[in-house]
Amino acid sequence: MAAPAAVMLAVGFWGLHRGGMWRDEAVTYQVARRTVPQIWRLLHGVDAVHGLYYLLMHVVLAADPGHPGEVVLRLPSVCAAAVTAGLVAALGSRLARPRVGLWAGLLYAVTPLVGHYAQEGRSYALVAAGATGATLLFVRAVREEGRRAWCRYGVVLGVTCWLHEFAVLLLLAHAGTLALARSSGRVWRGWGCAAGGVVLSLLPMVVVSHGQSAQVAWLREPDVETAQELLRQYLGPTDRVYWACLALGLLGLTRLVGRRGEVTLAAVALPLAVLPPVALMLASQLTPLYVDRYVLYALAGGPLLVALGADRVAGMLSRLWSHGTATAPRSPAPRSTAPRSTALTLAGVLAVVLAFTHQVPLLRADRVPGNRADNLGAVAAAVARVLRPGDPVLFLPAHARGAELAYPADFTSTRDVALAEPGPVSGTLYGREVGAGTLRRRLAGVDEVWAVMEKHALVSGYRPRLATERAKWAVLNQEFVLREEMVIDRVALRLYVRPIRVGSEESGLRASGDWSRPRGGSRTSTTAPRP
Repeated sequence: MAAPAAVMLAVGFWGLHRGGMWRDEAVTYQVARRTVPQIWRLLHGVDAVHGLYYLLMHVVLAADPGHPGEVVLRLPSVCAAAVTAGLVAALGSRLARPRVGLWAGLLYAVTPLVGHYAQEGRSYALVAAGATGATLLFVRAVREEGRRAWCRYGVVLGVTCWLHEFAVLLLLAHAGTLALARSSGRVWRGWGCAAGGVVLSLLPMVVVSHGQSAQVAWLREPDVETAQELLRQYLGPTDRVYWACLALGLLGLTRLVGRRGEVTLAAVALPLAVLPPVALMLASQLTPLYVDRYVLYALAGGPLLVALGADRVAGMLSRLWSHGTATAPRSPAPRSTAPRSTALTLAGVLAVVLAFTHQVPLLRADRVPGNRADNLGAVAAAVARVLRPGDPVLFLPAHARGAELAYPADFTSTRDVALAEPGPVSGTLYGREVGAGTLRRRLAGVDEVWAVMEKHALVSGYRPRLATERAKWAVLNQEFVLREEMVIDRVALRLYVRPIRVGSEESGLRASGDWSRPRGGSRTSTTAPRP
C-alpha cells in the first residue's frame, strides 16, 4: 500500500546524511567502487556472503561518476525499506482486511530498528524486502497451487538468500505456516520442490562462506537477555509502546489456526517473527553466528500480529457499538457501517502516530553521527586538519585503514608506511602489508609517525596475532614516545616522535623540535603513557 511506503520513505530520508560512514558502510563503499574482476577476486578470500550486494552497489555507485557520498550509498536501503513497508501492508490486506494491512505497514515504518537499517549502506534492508516479497508469493502459491507460482516464490527467495545466506531460515517460517494451516500433501510437495531449489542454489555460497567464518569470530553466544532485547526491538524499545504492542500481539494469536488448508495471517506472522531468530540463536550456542541484523526480515511478523490484535479490539468495539444502537429507539432507516469502520481505521492510524511521536527521541538520536560504532568521516576530517603532505601514517590494526579507504581525499599526500599493495590489487579488504622486517626498516628512516589506532589496541595486555601488527606495536613502544593524541569515538589519532639526544637536557625531544608550528589545525596535546 502506498501510505506505509510513503511514511517509510519520509522516515528513511530524515537525517539520511549523518555526516560520516561507519566501518561496515565504509567496506561497502570501497569494495563497490572496485571493478567487477577486483570484486570477484576479493570474494574468494572474504565477504562472499555479501557478494551479490557488492555487485549491486557497484552499479549504483557507477551511476554517479563523480565522488558519490553517503546519501547515494544508503539510498537503496531506504527504497528497500519503503518497499518492505508496502509489502507488509499487502500481506495484512490479503490475509485479513485493508485496515489491518494499513496499520501493520505503518507500524513497520515507524519501528526504530527498521529506521536504523533503512539508513545503513549494507544489505539488510534489501534482504528484508526480498524476504517479505517471498512471503507474499508463498501465500499466493499456497492458494493457487500452481507450478509457476512456486517457481516465482523460489526465484525471489533464492535471490534474497544470495543477498545474505541467513535468509534461508525463512524456509523454517514457511514450513511452520504450512503445519499450522494443515496443508495438503500437494501443497507440501510444491513448497518442498521450491525450497529444495533454493537450498541447492545456495550450496556454493555456504561452502565458500564457511571457509571465511573467521570474519565473525568476534561474535558471542546469545542468551535470554539477547532474546528479550530482540523482542523489544520488534515491538518498540520504549515501555509504553512495548507493553501495548505485546498485549495486542498476543491478542492477534486468537485465530492462529483456521479451517484445514487455510493460511491465516497469524499463522504467517508468528512463525516469521519467531522461527528464524530462534533457530539462529540455538545454532549460535554451538558456533556463534547471531546478530540481530542477520534476521531483520523476521521483524515484519511483529507489526502484523499487533495490527491483527488491534483489529480484534476494533471488532469488539464495533459489536458494542452495534449493540448500543440496537437497544436505542428504532430509527426510520438502518445506519450504514461505513462511517463506523472509517472511524475505527482512523483511530488505529492515530494510535500509530502516537507510538511514533513517543519514539521520536530514539529516532532522532539514531541520526546523530556518533550513534554508530564509529565515525570514520570524523577521523578522516581530523587527519586532514593536522597532517602535512608527506607525513608517515601507520594503521593499527590494519582495518583501521578503513577511514583512508572511505575518505581518500583527506589522506592525500600522506605516506602509508606499512602498505605493500592496496586492497584492489591484492584482493583484500584493507590491502596487503609489508613483512615485519621491512616495516622496521621503513620506520627506521622517520623521526615521527602518525598512528591511526583502534581503542582496543590501546588496552593493556593487547597482543596482536599477526607478525606485522606485533612489529608496529613493538617499534612504537620501544623506539618512539607519544607526543599528541586525539580520540574520535573508537579511534585514536596519535603522533609518535623518536627521542634524539642533543645534550642530556634535550633527551626525549626532536633536535629540531619546534612544536609551536601549526600542522593544519588545532591539536590536543597529551601526556598519556606509552602503550
